[in-house]
Order: sequence, then C-alpha cells, then structure tokens
Amino acid sequence: MNRTIVKGLFITGTDTGVGKTWIGTRLVKFLLTQNQAVAPRKPVESGCLQADGRFSPQDALAYHEAIHKQGKLETICPFPFSAAVAPPVAAKQQGTPIFLSDIRQQCIAKPQEWLIVEGAGGFYSPIAEDGLNSDLADQLQLPVLLVATDKLGCINHILLSLEAIHQKGLKTLAVVLNKHPGSVDTPMNNAAELKRYTDTPILNYTVLKTGLFPQLHQLMENSEQKKGQ
Repeated sequence: MNRTIVKGLFITGTDTGVGKTWIGTRLVKFLLTQNQAVAPRKPVESGCLQADGRFSPQDALAYHEAIHKQGKLETICPFPFSAAVAPPVAAKQQGTPIFLSDIRQQCIAKPQEWLIVEGAGGFYSPIAEDGLNSDLADQLQLPVLLVATDKLGCINHILLSLEAIHQKGLKTLAVVLNKHPGSVDTPMNNAAELKRYTDTPILNYTVLKTGLFPQLHQLMENSEQKKGQ
C-alpha cells in the first residue's frame, strides 16, 4: 500500500468513554498556544443528535471549538451517524455504509500541520464495514496515544491494548491515565505498576494536569525526529 507519511497522532482508548476527546481537544488547544498548526479529525461519530436536519456530533464539535471554529465542522467529522451503536452498524442503518478507504481519504493534513485523529471506541472496535480502528491506524501510520480510565482493572486493558498496537507494527507514543470527575478512587498506583511491565511512557492527567500536554508535545516532536534519522 502506498502511504503518505504525515506527522501527527492517532488517539485510541481501552474502551469507549475513557476521555479520548477530553485529552485530544486539550492537546489541540495546547499545540495552538505553541504556534503549531493542527488538523483535528474525528472522522466517524455515532450517537449524534440532530437539529434542523443537521447532525451535531458532540466530539467533533469539541474539536471545532478547540480550533476556534476555523474551517468546517464537516471537515473534522465527515461521517456522523444518529444511532448510538458501532459506526458500521449505524452507517448501514442510515443506508450509507462506510469503508476504510472513505475514512482514510478524509484524514489528510498539510505538511506543516499536526494531524490529530481520534478513533471511535477502542483499538479493536469496528469503525468501518471492512475494518477496525486498528486497521485505520495502520493505514495512517501515525504513532498511537492510548487513553485509559485510571481505575482498578485498567492494567489488564492497557497491556492488552499495548500488545495489540505492537502486533500492528505501530508505535505507542504514551499511555494517558485519565481520571473522570466523580469516578471512584483506587488505592492502586496504576502508573507505578504499569512501569513494571512496559517501557511506554505512562502519563497521569490528574497528577500532571497542565504539565501533561507539554510532555505529549515533546514526545511527538521526538517521534518525528526519529522518523528522519
């Protein structure tokens, strides 16, 4: 397959609802403060509300807000669907099945832009009629940012996801342990435990807070430098 190498990041999670958009939009905002050009994409989103005959994809809207509504919302999310089910199922219900080639063609950026692509659900979640999020990530050939909820039991999910990313021949840039408001605290230090089993950088959002995004940006820059070596 002929692949165009671009700089950027593919954001996935250990599951749906782990905070991919929360992390992704704040990363985009931080990059803009560093005078970096950014092209965010949430190419497929299901469970979209409708108003005046138009879809309102909430995750994509958050990215649109993050870039101060520059450009069209449809550029960020070209494939919104109403049913709150897996995207290929929602697409078929609307009579518009989608394929990996359709999504891949919408995930483009200018050479100077960071292409930030957020998947749908987890790494092995279906995203198209003919593939999973893992297949889209493979076609894009972007380093992967893995987001997980910092809770009891997350270590198993994270290590399984890291192994899946590795099996695809992709690089995991980092793991972000995200803590949601109102979530149950765990006595486990998941970050410390994970470091026993992987060399992948483990970043904790609640501990690092604003320091998280400079670290992610530096990891992204380092990854790009290694490409050129």
